[in-house]
Amino acid sequence: MQWRSIVVGLVVLRLSLSCVLWLAFGLGPNVSWGFNFPLGFSLHKLDLLFRDEKGIDPKGNSWSQRIHGHIHENAATTCANVGEASTKRSYLSFFDGNKDEYVRRYSSFPDTLKAKMKDMAKDMFYFGYDNYMKYAFPEDELNPIDCKGRGPDVLNPSNININDVLGNYSLTLIDTLDTLLVLGNVTEFHKAVKLVIDTVSFDKDSTVQVFEANIRILGSLISSHILLTDPKHPFGKVGFDDYDNELLHMAHDLAVRLLPAFENTSTGIPYPRVNLKTGVPPDSINETCTAGAGSLLVEFGILSRLIGDSTFEWVARRAVRALWNLRSNETGLLGNVVNIQTGQWVSKQSGLGAGMDSFYEYLLKSYLLFGEKEDYRMFQAAYESIHNHMRRGRESCNEGEGDPPLYVNVNMFSGEIMNTWIDSLQAFFPGLQVLNGDVDNAICLHAFYYAIWKRFGALPERYNWQLQAPDVLFYPLRPELVESTYLLYQATKNPFYLHVGMDILQSLEKNAKVRCGYATLHHVVDKSKEDRMESFFLSETCKYLYLLFDEDNPLHKSDNKYIFTTEGHVVPIDKRFREKQWNDLFPCEEGVLAEQEPNKRPPPSNTSNCNRIPEERRYTLPLKSVYMRQIDNMVGLF
Repeated sequence: MQWRSIVVGLVVLRLSLSCVLWLAFGLGPNVSWGFNFPLGFSLHKLDLLFRDEKGIDPKGNSWSQRIHGHIHENAATTCANVGEASTKRSYLSFFDGNKDEYVRRYSSFPDTLKAKMKDMAKDMFYFGYDNYMKYAFPEDELNPIDCKGRGPDVLNPSNININDVLGNYSLTLIDTLDTLLVLGNVTEFHKAVKLVIDTVSFDKDSTVQVFEANIRILGSLISSHILLTDPKHPFGKVGFDDYDNELLHMAHDLAVRLLPAFENTSTGIPYPRVNLKTGVPPDSINETCTAGAGSLLVEFGILSRLIGDSTFEWVARRAVRALWNLRSNETGLLGNVVNIQTGQWVSKQSGLGAGMDSFYEYLLKSYLLFGEKEDYRMFQAAYESIHNHMRRGRESCNEGEGDPPLYVNVNMFSGEIMNTWIDSLQAFFPGLQVLNGDVDNAICLHAFYYAIWKRFGALPERYNWQLQAPDVLFYPLRPELVESTYLLYQATKNPFYLHVGMDILQSLEKNAKVRCGYATLHHVVDKSKEDRMESFFLSETCKYLYLLFDEDNPLHKSDNKYIFTTEGHVVPIDKRFREKQWNDLFPCEEGVLAEQEPNKRPPPSNTSNCNRIPEERRYTLPLKSVYMRQIDNMVGLF
């Protein structure tokens, strides 16, 4: 009989607790704290999450409604309506008690501290750069633990983690060229340019990924050439007398060697890899990711317009169109991996991270550079599909009830959630939202990634938001969170983002610094390391950190607009790039989106959206304390 007494006692306790909650907060027996991040993981809840429940609004303001099948009549109402309609105490008030700690920590940032962080970012760059030049050049990368250089893995051609990136062409030096100018070191910039001209050749028996060679090598050569030859943008006259367009010639040579990837493909979508000497390898696979094939237009387009040869822009734009025409008729979404011969999707996952990220980025940046309205119409349609099918959480970032906005991985045809992880590359998206003028949504998504960083002192490659734990544990010093932090600071001038940058700087110094540079974190929890420093650490991570704290940088004082490529290379928005020496590449071709409807928001005309944030909000937290604490709780900080 003892077990019956225990059962009865538990039932009474449950009923008593429900009554107390009902009387105190109006939560009732079906209590939901507004979270879909339970500490105790439930397979039943996960099963319901994936189920398309009849009568449940997928765009509702609380993910927990989809889990529990519980929906209120006005679930999608705005925060103002929620406040007017109910006198019950909000569940968010549970997180209100310590809101002042966020105000105290983030609401100011002294100029002396800003100068200190600027110097710290500069020192970080030069510690990596000087050791690369001392121990690794002319090889592609520095092994910062052993203080040695690294090139392609010639003994293991299938090691694509290394060989896709390293082409035996002094990758780190080339990728870093314009960072030297950003730091104001014209002398070292000239020295590095001359070294590249004198020592680098692309006539190598190296099989590299087209995407990586394009963004890291081709993009840097083009950017550095423009900065050398055009005194209006943005660092003034930094050319030297005997420069004869060598970097542009090298960029052209490399692009020609990448062109075979676009041949013998029935869809126009390129092969993922080429051998720089012989073309597409005989054993090349017929599968590529959307970002890899669709993120060539910025570099190829600028090259075409600089040399007056439409070939490069034509093949890159054809690939973008081919991918776009394969999107789902139901959702408007694209998949992650496609067969370049059949046009069939191999991976039907649609998300914002690896395999898809820069495809969206280059639709918008191509429009900003070239002024082709079709590019923006594609971006606008893609952005709408993303919000309709990937975005979960409350309607407004900074108001109302429910879970904070998050963009999840979904099936491209149905919009149903495919898994419960997001990856670190998705942290670029707030920066892209800033460029598009959607600063409020950028603030919320950035806050979620920053909370993950605070917990681990790094961003795990994949983070499972259901389990509140990393799925893939390494962090290769990626720049995406820093990039979004920098762009949000430029848009808002809110000191909160200076604190974020300082946290990132201090974490890197503490967790990644080794004898000769900064090392990849093998495990974000125990902080074990791998002996590799990828070139984007110097090209992007250090660059964005330095710019974040350097208010007087020429990039910030120039009257000319500019953007960063997906590898962080500086490219001016120039009238030259909006002029073509050839007719339209795809006149009246099938699949072109209709002209923008009159009621649609006009496209952004430049990269500055600072005026979109009201003046009074620039001196308060970008996200209310209650929501910051809510997000911190969701990633397990409390």
